[in-house]
Amino acid sequence: MGIVNLSDDSFSGDGLGGDTDAAVAQALRLLEEGAHILDFGAESSRPGAAPVPAQQEIDRLLPVIEALHDCGAPLSIDTVKPEVMRVAVNAGADMINDINALRAPGALEIVAASKAGICLMHMQGEPGSMQNDPHYGDVVAEVAEFLAERVAAAEAAGIPLTRIAVDPGFGFGKSLEHNIELMRRLGELVVPGLPLLVGLSRKSMLGLITGRPAAERVYAGIAAHVLAVERGARIVRVHDVAATRDALAVLQAVEDY
Repeated sequence: MGIVNLSDDSFSGDGLGGDTDAAVAQALRLLEEGAHILDFGAESSRPGAAPVPAQQEIDRLLPVIEALHDCGAPLSIDTVKPEVMRVAVNAGADMINDINALRAPGALEIVAASKAGICLMHMQGEPGSMQNDPHYGDVVAEVAEFLAERVAAAEAAGIPLTRIAVDPGFGFGKSLEHNIELMRRLGELVVPGLPLLVGLSRKSMLGLITGRPAAERVYAGIAAHVLAVERGARIVRVHDVAATRDALAVLQAVEDY
């Protein structure tokens, strides 16, 4: 899953600020590098980020969806707002990637009424304050319990399991120790039939480990995503598609030998 960031407040420094032409060009480049899915977000979810009005998200996303709906790859929209979800799926988006796991009023119903896939993510707290003091008794058990509850809610709303993926939410209300424990025990979160999505690209946990700024975390991100796939991840959300694809090709060759 290749990342196209339409916000102007990105932690990774790659925000396009609603530049449709630049977003389309970046999306096409990621497809050439080997992305299978394109993920578009128009509101930053970095720690401390300020909310963006729904109409601003829509104004940034809609022209990109319209330009790329025939590109040959599924289009995923990263949003927490039901009104943005409705516009996106009506415009042809194939998937909603919701860090709030469809907990906003009306979100479950909008996705259920569409044909779109959904990724349900775990987050403790909300982006503005989630990193202030994250705490867990057992982070893996609590993330697993939350995801199971949200999957059950989605099913009850009429969303079949074949349209659902789950994401443990690395870096969303989690300390470095929590993130490492999640990675160590990632296999415990694998549920047959539910693709596990992992997004670690350029995140602060990699900076804490390597001491490098966001733009210099490519190699750390490759290592992290290879480890995640070895432990059961089936979708990886990345900025650096070509490098990640090469690394995973080596892993696949060894496993297939």
